[in-house]
Amino acid sequence: QLQASGGGLVQPGGSLRLSCAASKSTLDYYATGWFRQASGKEREGVSCISLSGGSTFYGDSVKDRFTISRDNAKNTVYLQMSNLRPEDTALYYCGAGLAWPLPGCTRARMVVSTSEYDYWGQGTLVTVSS
Repeated sequence: QLQASGGGLVQPGGSLRLSCAASKSTLDYYATGWFRQASGKEREGVSCISLSGGSTFYGDSVKDRFTISRDNAKNTVYLQMSNLRPEDTALYYCGAGLAWPLPGCTRARMVVSTSEYDYWGQGTLVTVSS
């Protein structure tokens, strides 16, 4: 019930905006996060936003470069990514869950298992390369 989009090929220093849209009013009740999984690595939290939008979390590697936001009227969560680096290359997923903080979006643990979330979108590939 989540549809992730907006990935693509971008040069280092470039920008992309990812969107996570819910087919129904799923996001009306759920906190939402963006996660990424590079080839051969575990899925890890990138950024999460609470149901109200009043609380956010950013991983250290993306802080000050990425911005998460949500438009509950459109049932959509966005991830604005700026100053992209080659190490940002990965499949990006959005996930929705009831708990806050969301699993994988804490300083203590950023690796996440797919079973910890109620909903996942399909991945959207972000490739940062010159």
